[in-house]
Amino acid sequence: MKCNDSGVRVVEAKCKNKTIDEWLAMNDNDHDEELVYDQLLGPDLGFSPLVFIQFTWFKCGGMSIGLSWAHILGDSFSASNFLNIWAKIMVGQQISPQFLHKSTKTNKLINNNNNNNPILSTITKFPFSLKRVDPVGDHWKITNNIKMQSHSFHITQNQLNQLVSNVCGTYNKVKPFDVICATLWKMLAKVRGEYSSEPAIVTIIRGDHDSETTEAVSSNNQVTISTVEANDIKVSDVDTSELTELIGEKTVDETRIVEELMKKENGVSDFIVYGANLTFVNLEEAMIYDLEVRGKKPIFASYNISGVGDEGVILVLPRLEGGRIVNLVLPKKQIEGLKNKMREELGIF
Repeated sequence: MKCNDSGVRVVEAKCKNKTIDEWLAMNDNDHDEELVYDQLLGPDLGFSPLVFIQFTWFKCGGMSIGLSWAHILGDSFSASNFLNIWAKIMVGQQISPQFLHKSTKTNKLINNNNNNNPILSTITKFPFSLKRVDPVGDHWKITNNIKMQSHSFHITQNQLNQLVSNVCGTYNKVKPFDVICATLWKMLAKVRGEYSSEPAIVTIIRGDHDSETTEAVSSNNQVTISTVEANDIKVSDVDTSELTELIGEKTVDETRIVEELMKKENGVSDFIVYGANLTFVNLEEAMIYDLEVRGKKPIFASYNISGVGDEGVILVLPRLEGGRIVNLVLPKKQIEGLKNKMREELGIF
């Protein structure tokens, strides 16, 4: 990673006519995007900031901190760590590098070289999780062929418990993320089946909590990229428990193949992962509520990804009150159809 001369751009904004509670009550993704400064990278990359931080003050005295982060710096887990550690440094807290990315599940530290699991030396096939795109030049953002739209669902803890219990009867190794993915995969297959083919392959991106780096750097080494294929089944008709089992037990890890291909290409071609297939991102373990400023922690936190491919991306995040927040970036036609399915079949708005 070569840093340029632009530094971190800091933006300050004021919302004079709304309190934080009033803002959150709107539940509008378009308004939330105003809390994050949005500027495309390029065309002069030497003077194009890779990081923007926006402070937005509300009339109640509350504050929003928005981060816009070039993905070359690292994944969403790295972005969370960056904000949390930045807040600690601002109050003079000493940070020990070996604890920057300590796993929330295990104390085992694994060397980033992965000598016991070498990168594949030969690429036998092009990974399903990647898609080659037309050159984007210095602007670093693809041009979508169809209009994309963002939307957010809030799944309460009771609703999540009901979703999980509906699957538990036939498949007992149930994880909430897998159930949410299976449910949305099936519903989107129904929506898309009305005018095109179903999504038969999906990409699953999870936090790699057994391989977290101990170095004081950001990276994309904190995620695993996997695919799962619905062979010989009609996704819109199959039981949700069967899709949940596919996601939980039958994914194919393509992380090392992707890494090796990127080394081989050496930046000659442009590729995307998010939206190459319908992509699900598990942010349940991301420490999105750990930021602390003046003794206060967030009452709401959310993440989104821009510049995704036409197949779309779905992020699953923890909800402070319990349950999950599901953020979607999908073709506009699919958003409307999915909202109807979620309302009719699950009572989720």
